[in-house]
Amino acid sequence: MSGAVVEGAIPISQRGPASTRVVVSYGFWLFLLSDIVIFSGLFAAYAVLSQRTAGGPTGAQLFDLRHVFIETSCLLLSSFTCGLCMIALERGSQRMLYLWSAVTFALGASFIALELSEFLTLFSQGVNPTRSAFLSAFFALVGTHGLHVTVGLCWLVIMMAQVATLGLRPKIKRRLVCFSLFWHALDLVWIGVFTIVYLGVRT
Repeated sequence: MSGAVVEGAIPISQRGPASTRVVVSYGFWLFLLSDIVIFSGLFAAYAVLSQRTAGGPTGAQLFDLRHVFIETSCLLLSSFTCGLCMIALERGSQRMLYLWSAVTFALGASFIALELSEFLTLFSQGVNPTRSAFLSAFFALVGTHGLHVTVGLCWLVIMMAQVATLGLRPKIKRRLVCFSLFWHALDLVWIGVFTIVYLGVRT
């Protein structure tokens, strides 16, 4: 095979860089893993401090599970509609992509509105992060998740603007896939929050 170069014979230092798709995928998975590490630390802190109420109210006294169930339903439904966005993306249907993205945004925004109303209700009752170690851990964990959802909503709006101006180019598709992974990861984290923080007070 004259003139042919076996890839394995080329020194690593002389090989070309990985494709953009590989680099973006690898980098984004590293970002998600770093985010999981952050939430793991917050879950660990909550587990340690959940009983340190300093004589103040406990979770069982504060949490309205019906309210939280509606929050959870909104976020889980948004994960489903986000999946429908990816189906529309795969089929190249820009119209359906807009539709399901709008539904995903509406459900995510509803989740944030419900969470803010919960926080405002607690603050109006004098329940805030400085009241006890338990409340500090609670607000840190749930608030960090809510901040991530808010960032995700902003990201979705930006992506729809890019789709409108640039169309479904390969780089736009990659960004939408990354958004989908981020959104589903937030849903998984929330399942942990709902189970450990809210349902845990009943066990």
